Amino acid sequence: MSLAGKRIFVTGGSRGIGLAIALRAAKDGASIAIAAKTADAHPKLPGTIHTAAKDIESAGGTALAIQCDIRDENQIASAIEQTAQAFGGIDILINNASAINLTNTENTPAKRFDLMMGVNTRGTFLTSQAALPYLKKSAQEGRNPHILMLSPPLSMKGKWFKPHLAYTMAKYGMSMCVLGLTDELKRDGIGVNALWPRTAIDTAALAMIPGIDTAFCRTTEIISDSAYIILNRTGKECTGNFYIDDEVLASEGITDLDKYAVVPGTKEFINDLYVD
Repeated sequence: MSLAGKRIFVTGGSRGIGLAIALRAAKDGASIAIAAKTADAHPKLPGTIHTAAKDIESAGGTALAIQCDIRDENQIASAIEQTAQAFGGIDILINNASAINLTNTENTPAKRFDLMMGVNTRGTFLTSQAALPYLKKSAQEGRNPHILMLSPPLSMKGKWFKPHLAYTMAKYGMSMCVLGLTDELKRDGIGVNALWPRTAIDTAALAMIPGIDTAFCRTTEIISDSAYIILNRTGKECTGNFYIDDEVLASEGITDLDKYAVVPGTKEFINDLYVD
């Protein structure tokens, strides 16, 4: 497997899962654009587009840092075009950017609802839309293009809607993009898939949620290793899947997951949302 020479666009990749996926690709020498809002240091969250770019280059990749709010269609279009011009095209789109607010209906302000729908559902749709001409060209050139959403399997059970209706709708919007784009792009040979963790993942954003003990989480590397496997598969054949991280690894014979535990030896983990 190798992502050498691949031209990758990652939304929200200044930290966490998006950055982990970028760094895994960088080890092969991929070219990676990090499109995120954080250009200046955040008071509570580590990492900016510039520190991410530096880390990518240190890992062996080529980096492009682009400040982009994916709620703005003009900024999306500009970021995609900058990437295509800098790298000569785009082969892989990682729709990772996400906003989370785990509140019930009565306690979800309109501003928070709009943020989650704007980033998760609308941002994913518009970024995918803007990247399509370049991904189709990549397919024509035989470069095995992929779109990967960091979104959950679609489970229409009330228990996933009841506690945080707005967030669930916004995340499921990303997954609905997988369903639609899979069939829409099948003839073009573009693989479209979703990837989701079975357990909670130790990120700075997760640590800000009250009551979460990251000692019972896994590291971002379990997602980046899973994404790496998916992106190396043939997109014409590998499409329309809602992957769970440990299942992807198991399909390649990787069943000892202890190296991904925040605390090695941990046997019980916090289950992630949306995994039955």
